[in-house]
Amino acid sequence: MTEQTTLIKPTDLSLPPFTISKNITADAKKLRTTYDITPNAPFYQKEFGFYCLDTWKDQGMTDETWKKFGYDGWASQSLGGNGWCEMEFHPCFDTVVIEDRGEYELVQDFAGRHVLYFKNRRNGFMPEYVDHPVKDFDTWEKNVKWRMQTNTPERIEALKKGVITAINAQNNGCRIVQAVGGGYMYLRSLMGPLELTYMFYDDPELIHACMKQWFEIIDAACAFNQQYLTYDEVFFAEDICYKTGSLISPDMIKEFLFPYYQQLIENCKKRQLDKSRKLFIQLDTDGFCDPVIPLYRQLGFNMFSPFEVASDCDVVRTGQQYPDIVISGGVDKRVLAQGPQAIDNMIKNVFEPMYKRGGFIPTCDHGVPEEVSLENYLYFRKRALEFSK
Repeated sequence: MTEQTTLIKPTDLSLPPFTISKNITADAKKLRTTYDITPNAPFYQKEFGFYCLDTWKDQGMTDETWKKFGYDGWASQSLGGNGWCEMEFHPCFDTVVIEDRGEYELVQDFAGRHVLYFKNRRNGFMPEYVDHPVKDFDTWEKNVKWRMQTNTPERIEALKKGVITAINAQNNGCRIVQAVGGGYMYLRSLMGPLELTYMFYDDPELIHACMKQWFEIIDAACAFNQQYLTYDEVFFAEDICYKTGSLISPDMIKEFLFPYYQQLIENCKKRQLDKSRKLFIQLDTDGFCDPVIPLYRQLGFNMFSPFEVASDCDVVRTGQQYPDIVISGGVDKRVLAQGPQAIDNMIKNVFEPMYKRGGFIPTCDHGVPEEVSLENYLYFRKRALEFSK
């Protein structure tokens, strides 16, 4: 693994030089205060996502209803180009129907996986993954590695567009967030969750080869972006946990992920144009994250999400145990479905102590499901906005 990679030089682009803007919107200031873990500061108001909008429309939702949710405005600009649940390939795999199975169809998706979908419906549910593109070194090189080159015209053009957008955001005081598809998520999409666990033992050299290419892609993109921008955050989509703990062992995390993470984080810190800016490293864990928090903190991770309450996460407990980390998530979707009394109890038990602590961004712990009625969600938003002042 090389310590640092370079994609293209700053002189290759007609972009303005880096400047530290003195402009900052009220929403951006509010979000930055949250990251400073300021006690009794107003909560930045946003939501994780929605799986309920069709149902809410049937219940009378309009554009005016949306305004009542009271979300805060633009305060953070995310830079992509590094995948999320899957690596961003250039070119992607062709999306083709492999087999018609009556009510279902087997499809090769953009990431090379064979996926069983409902016919004519490919979103809004958990699909069944039947096969994955990497099984050994031969399939790694034949199917995937050549799609992960740092200097393809398509990848460079995507990076240029992202930087131009982010420069505008930076000049308005917005936080700049580099989104990164985490190593575990990336490996799982290449090999499959079950197959991957065997591969850690059966072919560790293949795992390291895949991770070296992951590092090259991510570090090259960051090196390019940091010619013009100062990062406020690097956000790893990892999904490393399930209901009772981490999906792979701490030893596996340390051996196969941490060397690459450590080098990437070091490189990002060295390249910061504004050396005074604190860099936050966020881990999206899913599941019960208590066991992995101290592990990732060894590398400097200082923000975690989404604290799924159904997996026994407790933001109040974690906030007391780690007073120096920023916490996002922690709103129990099941409580939102139960109605006003349950919501009031949650406000008292979660919002009140976390407001006193600071450093908390409350969102539904994994998107709002359709079981949450529009009426209940409006009541929740009314109560949440009491902490917005």
